[in-house]
Amino acid sequence: MKTLFAGLLAVVVAAWASAIVGAAGVDAHPLWLARQQALFLTGYLSIASMSLAMVLATRPGWLEAPLGGMDRVYRTHKWAGIFAVALGALHWLVEMSDDILKSLIGRQGRVPKEKFAGWLEILRDLGEDMGEWALYALLAMLVITLWKKFPYRSWRVLHRAMPVLYLALAFHAAMLAPSSYWSGPAGWVLAALLAAGTASALRSLFGVIGRARSVSGEVVAIECGSPEVTTVRCRLDRPWRGHRPGQFAFVTFHPDEGAHPFTIAGADRGDRTVSFEIKALGDYTTGLARRLRTGQEVRVEGPYGRFDVARCDRKAKQVWVAGGIGVTPFLAWLESLQSDPARAPAAELHYCTRDRATDPFVARLEKLCAALPRVRLNVYGAQQGALLEPGSLAASLHDASAAEVWFCGPRGLADALRGALDRLGSRLRFHQEAFEMR
Repeated sequence: MKTLFAGLLAVVVAAWASAIVGAAGVDAHPLWLARQQALFLTGYLSIASMSLAMVLATRPGWLEAPLGGMDRVYRTHKWAGIFAVALGALHWLVEMSDDILKSLIGRQGRVPKEKFAGWLEILRDLGEDMGEWALYALLAMLVITLWKKFPYRSWRVLHRAMPVLYLALAFHAAMLAPSSYWSGPAGWVLAALLAAGTASALRSLFGVIGRARSVSGEVVAIECGSPEVTTVRCRLDRPWRGHRPGQFAFVTFHPDEGAHPFTIAGADRGDRTVSFEIKALGDYTTGLARRLRTGQEVRVEGPYGRFDVARCDRKAKQVWVAGGIGVTPFLAWLESLQSDPARAPAAELHYCTRDRATDPFVARLEKLCAALPRVRLNVYGAQQGALLEPGSLAASLHDASAAEVWFCGPRGLADALRGALDRLGSRLRFHQEAFEMR
């Protein structure tokens, strides 16, 4: 994630720097020149980040491998959007700084404005106004996105306006970029960014994101193993491209609600049947069991994800940590290994649950692990007074010559375990699929 983002920003800064060299010799006060270049740079970086966010919003499968999974694609999308809005706000503040400079050094020495006429002047004025109002809307969207108590469904409806806002900002950038940019690297990079972002925005507006990876089907079974967990089994209409144990899919049960990411429970049997273990975590999933019925249409998009048992380093000590519904990918792993136990790596599986006695997954875990002698199961029930201590687990890994942790569960537990490992100076590989839609 950091490499991709840093690389893009480096390219943009280099392109901007090349335009500065080309603009050398302008007769103006240094402060006015600095303001102008700060205006260009903040705007350039903002639209570049927003373009990246738009491209990543299309869920490009080809980026999963280099970024480490679709969850990281979405994380990069989120932070690119936040960075874009922050830079956009800075861009606006630099624009407003002209009054300060006028009071400090006067109007003398201002950078000469480019002269335009006719329709081009009208379009530039329109682009300036559209960019300003789009920025105000983006700032409001940022506040709503970071305010986790704002209902997801309402946020999703508002988020549909993002492609429109991007197109307004792309028009603003194209109209107000210096004309000298278009004959050099600055303009070529900007044109590529705007083309990629615009194409992605149009894909979103026309609803074609994920269509090539989508399969329709119907719900064939609904099971409530506990008040909090619902198992939904679906039969797909046409051959499923297949999934690896631990992957997830975007599932649409109700078109008005849109797609939600759920881990695919179990290994692929080649019978066009996929199952999902869904925990009541929000407004939608809490009432899902009551809203579903057998025979209703479902749309499954995927598979996605890099949380794959085949990627485990068999030479390293394996530690698998699951919390709550985060056990689902590990269940898929264990199930896929049943036919050939010798393929199972030597691993410690730590499962944290609220109540071991009523947990719907404990008995299944025990049965699956009993057939895999190389996998040692540890279950922690909070109500039984058994808690996983991140510090103790980290200490047990500190002296391991080679180890890696695969984690799926609550963010708080992940942060605690990472923190304990960092304090001990461990450099082991930590794999986590931390999927957040906002």
